[in-house]
Amino acid sequence: MIRRLLLVLAALIAAPALAQAPAPDYRKPENWLCRPDGADPCSGDASVSRVPGNAAVTLDMLPAAPKPAIDCFYVYPTVSTDPGANSDMLADPAEKTVALAQAAPFRQACRVFAPLYRQVTLAALRDRLLGKGSGGDRALAYGDVKAAWEDYLKHDNKGRGVILIGHSQGSGMLKALIQNEIEGKPVAARLIAAYLGGHNLLVPEGGVVGGDFRLTPLCTAAGQTGCALAWVSFRDTMAVPPASLFGRPPPGSPSGLQVACTNPAALAGGRATLRPLMVNRAGIVDNGAPPPKWAKGRNIYTPFVALPGLLSGECMARDNAHVLSVGINADPADPRTDVINGDVVVNGQILDVWGLHLIDMQVVMEDLVNLARTQGESWLRQRGK
Repeated sequence: MIRRLLLVLAALIAAPALAQAPAPDYRKPENWLCRPDGADPCSGDASVSRVPGNAAVTLDMLPAAPKPAIDCFYVYPTVSTDPGANSDMLADPAEKTVALAQAAPFRQACRVFAPLYRQVTLAALRDRLLGKGSGGDRALAYGDVKAAWEDYLKHDNKGRGVILIGHSQGSGMLKALIQNEIEGKPVAARLIAAYLGGHNLLVPEGGVVGGDFRLTPLCTAAGQTGCALAWVSFRDTMAVPPASLFGRPPPGSPSGLQVACTNPAALAGGRATLRPLMVNRAGIVDNGAPPPKWAKGRNIYTPFVALPGLLSGECMARDNAHVLSVGINADPADPRTDVINGDVVVNGQILDVWGLHLIDMQVVMEDLVNLARTQGESWLRQRGK
């Protein structure tokens, strides 16, 4: 069973091959999950209840920037509930929910573009875990993302700086996009940064460039541009299991490589207080677990919950893995929650091999949005804009 899980995870996080199948027509608005010129999940209700230690809740509406000067191109993770191995091009509730959770907050910094794509589905992932099925066509999914990127560049970009944002399967798609379509090409000058959460991005041990990317280094300072962030999250109270491939190079990787870890709250390294923006439910995939009670005696109804000061994180080498180690600064004496959800749960059992995969993005969401503003401003200044 462990070997099967290793192979499944390796397939899930590997970069896809180039596709041959025809892609959807991204001139059609219905093939986009989010665009800046329409009503969609990324422009929906993103109100936040901020719950400090004393549970004196305040409301924040996360307003969109009035005239953002940069763009964000977002590719969502494995969430499709379609029954086939690859999803269709109709947004199901899970795809809309994850776009609200992971992409909508960025509207404070940028115009958000998010294509629908024929991703490998949850059904295909489950089949692979059970040792049956093909596991879906990742090349088909990548061909869609590539076509959407080309359409965006041709019709919408107009020389603007862009941040690539992905999680899990979406990060794998963007990694391949950078490798095949951006590095070494003129469009690389427009890459402000890439935020590749929940994915194994390989770099030389102790290095910041090389491995998966030839020319794109890891970000080590907030004003740096043309760089990438990557991280996988685990609780600091739980080991990184031997069966987990998150945080370790996949089998067959060249020697001398490690999985990159960049803490969005501390790009230069070290431990830092995180600024989470949790979704007011169990996670990006509904696994049946109820959301935490965020504060005793308080009912929270907003889509997002901010928990200032509750979480800390540090990129660490643990259990022969390289991960963002997330700790809870619990205070049993105050009324605020001392727990967070985010584990993958099946039949009531936590699958520790996934770590905090469901909330890789949420535990650092406000750090990422702030970084997007800072890196965007830096990119604009470098060009006299």
